[in-house]
Amino acid sequence: MSKPKIGFIGLGLMGGAMVGRLQDMGYSLTVLGNRSRNYIDAAIARGAVEASNAKAVAEASDIVMLCMGTSDHVEARMRGAKGIIAGLRKGAIVVDFGTSLPGSSRKLSQEVKVAGGAFLDAPLGRTPDHAKDGLLNIMASGDKTAFDLVETVLKDLGENVFHLGSTGSGHTIKLINNFFGMTVANAMAEAFAIADGAGVDRKQLYDVMAAGPLHSGMMDFVKAYGVDNDPSMLAFAIKNAAKDLGYYDQMTRDAGTESIMVKAPLAALRDARDNGQADEMVSQMVDYYARKLNG
Repeated sequence: MSKPKIGFIGLGLMGGAMVGRLQDMGYSLTVLGNRSRNYIDAAIARGAVEASNAKAVAEASDIVMLCMGTSDHVEARMRGAKGIIAGLRKGAIVVDFGTSLPGSSRKLSQEVKVAGGAFLDAPLGRTPDHAKDGLLNIMASGDKTAFDLVETVLKDLGENVFHLGSTGSGHTIKLINNFFGMTVANAMAEAFAIADGAGVDRKQLYDVMAAGPLHSGMMDFVKAYGVDNDPSMLAFAIKNAAKDLGYYDQMTRDAGTESIMVKAPLAALRDARDNGQADEMVSQMVDYYARKLNG
């Protein structure tokens, strides 16, 4: 059977790696890039077709995939005279791989349904390095029939592919996941800074903590920078972490409640973002806490 034609919008660090994986697996792609041309030029060199706008991507595709930074970015590509919905084929499926607000996904799903297509929110876990090898975690939700149709494609991109229920469930779980992960990362970063002030060696602190039940992958990511000076183990920028925790905070408010735990890591991430660390990696929050706590 022939493979579906795929449109991909948002060839940043993660999206570019995903497009490379799809090309490795033999898919035909129509692409629309973002600010950087590095990944889009690489995709074109391998046979992808560059579209002039999102409508043209949709017109050429059975499946339209987005890997964008914010809900506003997704909505801007979906709507309008040159948007995806305007060019959507009947029966086409739209997959949002970014981390968006669940309420936004639910609204877009209804608009896509009216246009004759289906919408899945499918946020991602793991890193661009995992994406290159098809080892992402994919948290999909939305129309189950649509999911069944694209599951084979999703499994070419992900090692662990979940269907999590109705539209918005994937983004809800992703935001909870990122809240937990970024809270742990900030706690570990502060722990290293407090150790500095107390005259305790960071590696010794890590060795003791890692020997017990506190040990986690996130702890190791922060240690990679805090002890080994390697920020690349967690390729997730502080500005993106601040955005995701802001979305988590908004999601809880939209649900009629309010997070107690998010306030401290969200405030710290926003402060670091606004004071010169926006493009640094989350593990480099160690420097933020060391500066704030130790001068």
